[in-house]
Amino acid sequence: MTVHFDQPTTGRDTGPGNRTRPPAPAPADASGATKRPFVRRLWHGRPEDPRWARPAFLALLLATAVLYLYNLSASGYANSFYSAAVQAGSQSWKAFFFGSLDAANAITVDKPPAALWPMALSVRLFGLSSWAILAPEVLMGVGTVAVVYAAVRRRFSPAAGLIAGAVLALTPVAALMFRFNNPDAMLALLMAAACCFVIRALEDGRTKWLLWAGAAIGFAFLAKTLQAFLILPPLALVYGVCAPVTVRKRIGQLAAGLAAIVVSGGWWVAIVELWPASSRPYIGGSQNNSFLNLTFGYNGLGRLNGDETGSVGGGGGSGNGGGAWGETGWDRLFGSSIGGQISWLIPAALILLVAGLAATLPHSRLRSSGGTPMARRTSATRGAFLVWGGALLTTMLVFSYMQGIFHEYYTVALAPYIAPLVGMGAALLWEKRDKAWASLTLAAAMTATAAWGYVLLNRSSDYLPWLKWLVLVGGLTAALGLIFAGRLGRRLALGAAGLGLVAALAGPAAYTLTTVNEGHTGSIVTAGPAVAGGRGGPGGGGAPGGGGFPGGGQNQQGQNGNGNAQGQQGNGFPGGGGFPGGGQNRNQQGQGQNQPNGDGGRMGGMGGGGGVGGLLNGASVSSEAKKLLETDADQYTWAAAAIGAQNAASYQLSTGDPVMAIGGFNGTDPSPTLAQFKQYVADGKIHYFIASGSMGGGSSDGTSSQITSWVEATFKKVTVGSSTFYDLTQKASG
Repeated sequence: MTVHFDQPTTGRDTGPGNRTRPPAPAPADASGATKRPFVRRLWHGRPEDPRWARPAFLALLLATAVLYLYNLSASGYANSFYSAAVQAGSQSWKAFFFGSLDAANAITVDKPPAALWPMALSVRLFGLSSWAILAPEVLMGVGTVAVVYAAVRRRFSPAAGLIAGAVLALTPVAALMFRFNNPDAMLALLMAAACCFVIRALEDGRTKWLLWAGAAIGFAFLAKTLQAFLILPPLALVYGVCAPVTVRKRIGQLAAGLAAIVVSGGWWVAIVELWPASSRPYIGGSQNNSFLNLTFGYNGLGRLNGDETGSVGGGGGSGNGGGAWGETGWDRLFGSSIGGQISWLIPAALILLVAGLAATLPHSRLRSSGGTPMARRTSATRGAFLVWGGALLTTMLVFSYMQGIFHEYYTVALAPYIAPLVGMGAALLWEKRDKAWASLTLAAAMTATAAWGYVLLNRSSDYLPWLKWLVLVGGLTAALGLIFAGRLGRRLALGAAGLGLVAALAGPAAYTLTTVNEGHTGSIVTAGPAVAGGRGGPGGGGAPGGGGFPGGGQNQQGQNGNGNAQGQQGNGFPGGGGFPGGGQNRNQQGQGQNQPNGDGGRMGGMGGGGGVGGLLNGASVSSEAKKLLETDADQYTWAAAAIGAQNAASYQLSTGDPVMAIGGFNGTDPSPTLAQFKQYVADGKIHYFIASGSMGGGSSDGTSSQITSWVEATFKKVTVGSSTFYDLTQKASG
């Protein structure tokens, strides 16, 4: 199939200076209108596509769905923090709207609620289970693959779209997060859609595509706040320069797109800010019960400069130029912890981005009727490279240098940008392979991919030791063949290209298969096997038992969910030396489970009633503790209260009854105050207080610590197995 790189393969006019290729005629009905049966259109696709294109695309989507659904329930409730909010939203429409952690609406999660809504609706329909929570995330992953394919196929070819879709589906961190219940799955889908809409707008200059792009970004804001805005500068700049309309119209269209962002993302914010604080839940993660404070503080500028009040360790910035959450710098995304998650094809994507921009430089002096050069500015093919490349480079830059909280799984945001660049660049250079520069560039991209794949696989010396040699030798052999691709026969050239594709995807595919074969639970998860100098491994992530946090020193082993993993050298919390509010780092081994019946998992021996593990993962709830909390639970607004959201979430998921999370996720939010908590107890709204060590509050005079001290001095202690509770209806004797 010959691809005209300055117009879409659909035949739509892309504006001045671009030729139009008419589509093949479609069958006509009795009235003369073109019409084909839906099933036929679904299976055969567009008339101009080869017959194999649509079946191959449907096979790609089916394979992605099967891969991501495999062993899905092994992760149980995954991140019990969000699963508890999903459970609450399935029970209360008010909790659904606000994203509350419990159906009684004490406090929200520390994000806006859009990512919770599909899961909560699923649980309303099918009941609370691992599948009901995680299946919507899988569908988002399949949808993202479909969006990327469609965007690439439209301007290049079905083969290019299939390569892009496969690259995305087999990215390890994508396989992790499209099977997990954090907000990142929805964010990735909406960011891919926004880029796709901008590229469509670059073809014909129609305003509606910018409105759709703005709506996607605005709704992505309701999934993960300001991270959705990272790609706004490059998208606006590319459209402002490359759109095939007048400058005045471009400015008006960009203003309309901005309005769409404000409307689609701002309606919820306006309602929350205008709603009386006394009749809505506290905004988790904020320090003054304001969503704007959460957006621009803990979830905003604090992520960039490290000054995150209310964060683990209390915020206050890194103070060392390197960030308390790992060393920053241009090579951050290639380091031991992150490299295997996302970076397999970044070198190739960057090489192909440069080649794509160079290949689409104008080769003629084509001018409009007014004498203005048009090809240089309005090439939609070059615009596609600029959109995906700009989104990739901007997000990489922010991730590389942000000093606030940063986890490996954040890098899933890069996957929808890397995949199109690989597919587009490979297809473009393949069509030009008879030119020496194109074949040499293809070979260079393949060589870089093979060498980097070898380095990444070599970081796990015991993990499929033969695979690194297959990747290196196969990739270099393919690179050699690609050098002479223009001189070889078509079959030999295709053989070299096929070998290169296999070598490029072998490493990430192996990591992906390892990822889907293991359960992942807790607040911090990673894809693939454990690596030397990194954190994480099957079943866990950068927490004790899965690797630890940067900044201190600890060495623990643990089992998390269904993943049998031995954590790498851990590091403690930022600042070193244990947990907020006390606690010690000590060598220990723990075993936990995360099952749909509510027995939440625990990490590295940190779980269990009364343990500190609730900060990182849910506590293990015994049947005796569950029975205690369920007794007369319907007579109280909250069956219990616990310090920190993860502890509260485990008991809530186990019993199905609301459990108040004092202090929000970290136990550091000033909600409820001691006076408010005393009033709740006096009104008979809370039955038990779950002892949870000294994980929350951040200091001895913090709200959570004050409540804990008052409860311990005032009420009767009840011990059930290894768990300790305080009965808030009975005063302590003496």
